[in-house]
Amino acid sequence: MLSYPSTISLSSPTLNHLAALIRAHRNQHRSRWRRLRPGRQALLALAHLRNGDTYTRLAAGFEVGVATAWRYVQEAIMLLAAGAEDLDTAMRRIRHLAYAILDGTLISIDRVADQRPYYSGKHKRHGVNVQVIADAAGRLVWASPALPGSAHDLTAARIHGIIDALTSADVMTFADKGYQGARGSVRTPFKRRRFRPRLSRRQKAVNRAHPRIRARGERAIATLKTWKVLAKLRCCPRRATAIVQAILVPHHVEANRHPG
Repeated sequence: MLSYPSTISLSSPTLNHLAALIRAHRNQHRSRWRRLRPGRQALLALAHLRNGDTYTRLAAGFEVGVATAWRYVQEAIMLLAAGAEDLDTAMRRIRHLAYAILDGTLISIDRVADQRPYYSGKHKRHGVNVQVIADAAGRLVWASPALPGSAHDLTAARIHGIIDALTSADVMTFADKGYQGARGSVRTPFKRRRFRPRLSRRQKAVNRAHPRIRARGERAIATLKTWKVLAKLRCCPRRATAIVQAILVPHHVEANRHPG
């Protein structure tokens, strides 16, 4: 089998952060000899999350077994996800934003035995629904746990308590038409309804300006999906939440290197 060197578009602080978590975990459990040092295990896990490398490729590149590569990645995901912020913690930063942008995205998955809950009629494919909050510049601030793809964006936002949290913090939030009826501090475009007066000139002006603001939230979704493992999850969809939460931690490590 041929092999070749490759790169990961992440910084040393991210690698060191994960390596420190792995080292502390090993010391806590008094782990004996491992095939890879903490730094190499961290590099292996980041290659999987960022580049989407398969376990077979990782096993060949790091000269370990496929089962060992899988175990090392799962351990790293568990350690990273444990340090992810929940919504209450994230709201401490969100409440200081000029305004927030709320949007949902579908992360594709392999088909599972019970397909119906994971099929999204909107996207015409199977996946999991993740809600994303971005700041005024379109930077990713927080991502929710994953729900089956059949969940409507507004329903998902209510299940996670996002609408109530943003309203309680009095954060003006821009969202698309899928969130109409959310009320509170969430602002959506005006919608023309049958047997009702046409939209006024002011409402049409608001509808023209609204997409220009809300479109910045697509940058946050694009940022989340630069982690290639999310291109299509080839694992149990119940693991999607841990993977998304694990990705948020190194994302914020990278973001803190370029504040502002």
